[in-house]
Amino acid sequence: MNSIVTVQDAVIAFADWIEPTDAELDAIEQEMPVILADVDLLDAQILTLDRTPTELDARRIRRARRRALAARVALINRNNASMPGGAA
Repeated sequence: MNSIVTVQDAVIAFADWIEPTDAELDAIEQEMPVILADVDLLDAQILTLDRTPTELDARRIRRARRRALAARVALINRNNASMPGGAA
């Protein structure tokens, strides 16, 4: 059986604008610590989905939540420090 490809699909498949720009890649690079901290938090939460969380699980989730929050704060502070001016 032959698959049918529309002209639009064929054109979009090779369009240059589909790839992320350098600015978008830089933004992803800056946000990577937040992304990884969120992944760790999700991993800790997923471990407790099919069982009753133990005290160790609760501590693991709290630590992961604190790391995720600290990563977000660090990103915000880094972005605010790079902006000209500031709060008066």
